[in-house]
Amino acid sequence: MDYIDEILEKLKEWARRLIEALLDSNAQPEPEPIPIPVKDPDRRR
Repeated sequence: MDYIDEILEKLKEWARRLIEALLDSNAQPEPEPIPIPVKDPDRRR
């Protein structure tokens, strides 16, 4: 039964963090990744 209680506590914590992140007005969007060009000689064929 302790195992189920631990899982429930983890789920509550994750839900709390998710709600805080969604409602936080100071949250910054994650920066978009910059594409890195890769030289691929096989692609030219």
